[in-house]
Amino acid sequence: MKRSLLIILTGISLIFSCKKDNGKWRKAAENPEFLRRTQLQVTESIIHDIFAPPVSSRIYMYASLAAYEAGIAGNPKYKSMVGQLKGFNKVFPLDTSKKICNGLAATRAFLTIGKNLTFAQDVYVDFEKKLWQEYKATGIPNDIYENSIAFGDSVAASIMNYSKKDNYKQTRGFRHTVTNQVGTWTPTPPAYMDAVEPNWMKIRILTLDTCSQFQPPAPSKFDMTKGSAYYNEVMDSYNTVKNLTEEQRDIANFWDCNPFKMNITGHAMFATKKVSPGGHWMGITSQVTRQQKADLGQTVEAYLLTSMAIFDGFISCWTEKYRSVRVRPESIINANVDKDWQPILQTPPFPEYTSGHSVISAAASVVLTKVLGENVAFPDSTEIPYGLPVRKYTSFHQAAQEASISRFYGGIHFRPALENGFVQGEKVGNWVIGKVKTRK
Repeated sequence: MKRSLLIILTGISLIFSCKKDNGKWRKAAENPEFLRRTQLQVTESIIHDIFAPPVSSRIYMYASLAAYEAGIAGNPKYKSMVGQLKGFNKVFPLDTSKKICNGLAATRAFLTIGKNLTFAQDVYVDFEKKLWQEYKATGIPNDIYENSIAFGDSVAASIMNYSKKDNYKQTRGFRHTVTNQVGTWTPTPPAYMDAVEPNWMKIRILTLDTCSQFQPPAPSKFDMTKGSAYYNEVMDSYNTVKNLTEEQRDIANFWDCNPFKMNITGHAMFATKKVSPGGHWMGITSQVTRQQKADLGQTVEAYLLTSMAIFDGFISCWTEKYRSVRVRPESIINANVDKDWQPILQTPPFPEYTSGHSVISAAASVVLTKVLGENVAFPDSTEIPYGLPVRKYTSFHQAAQEASISRFYGGIHFRPALENGFVQGEKVGNWVIGKVKTRK
């Protein structure tokens, strides 16, 4: 009797396992909203771990590259990045004899890279458990689910191998030597932290010919003689911060994006953690692809190009920062103009020229305009978790310009760092678009 029952059950199982896949599950399982949620979760881990802005850009870039390669595999409209990026010569190939769900593979690849490049593994546990349950709830056949997971993991492994040769490990532990020469960077209050990532120019670039390819004009010569160009820049910053409007304060705070703000109350010190500049623009990418109902291919393309522009933008910017080693407004104003003057934003721990937010915002806006369109109006809700309201923009360019000027209103940059940094970033963005081809 038991044997007969086993035979019957096995037969039923075979009938259902051989049942023709009707594909009704595919629309739900290929929904890029799974990937957008995963991008946000990786951002949460990056915030938790307090990665510096350049390092955050590296995490986003490799995760986005993995998602792109898994997401476009087998799609005749898109081109792989193999052979198009520095040192990227191979990626795990798709076995066309096995059916996969590209959306699941892309999400798996993005998450796997995010987990590998961040420390706080516990923040993923509940998220990941729910994510895979929701994928299975779409009705995706078991074999396609398993094939997709395996493919996503294999692509992620390829990207991790690629990441290990970018000089990241070799640049760990190096410190910047403060020279105390007049006009050069020194640590700033309240924490007087060491300069961040002084060797970032040694990280492997993706598309640029050299890290100094778009070197901006040299900043004004240090000269506090009344009426000199530098003196005027200093006084411009000083007076602007003393007379900010409420709108200017709102702009400065919205684009603060300080991953590690040190707060001091009496003898107590504690940190406030927020999204990085690159994380803010990745959030914008998620929001606008959702707003436009972009499909999986368009979404992974937008993530890829945005993250690459930000990554190469940070290398370009950091190369200049540690070439000119420019002093921050807070240091020079306190020493020469007003010892009690304070910026409204906390001064970041690295040289002033050029502005990182200006460079990467301009670069991101260029590629997003190319991929998602000009004059795309959108609300930006990235800062809601930090108690700030939604801000609305008429285009990516407008948002980037506001991000740039926010650093001046915040009192942490002089105008030339913004203006020249913005041009620098636009050049990087246009170079990425011209150098990399995502469409066949």
